[in-house]
Amino acid sequence: MGMSAKFIVTGDMSQVDLPRHQQSGLSYVIDLLKDTDGLEIIRLNQMDVIRHPLVKRIIDAFEKADDKDKVAKQN
Repeated sequence: MGMSAKFIVTGDMSQVDLPRHQQSGLSYVIDLLKDTDGLEIIRLNQMDVIRHPLVKRIIDAFEKADDKDKVAKQN
């Protein structure tokens, strides 16, 4: 790690599968380092999620296929 190095650590607090009484490593490190100089914690929300247009087209294709399957099963 050089003096000009930058690191990004990512995680999703909504995807913790530990028992309720056990703190996740991500939650622990955020609490531990929140007041550390030279370090910034940025929390993203749903407004920050942007999907590639291809992902949208793939999702649309699956939804159309599901709709066709439902119609076929009704007939």
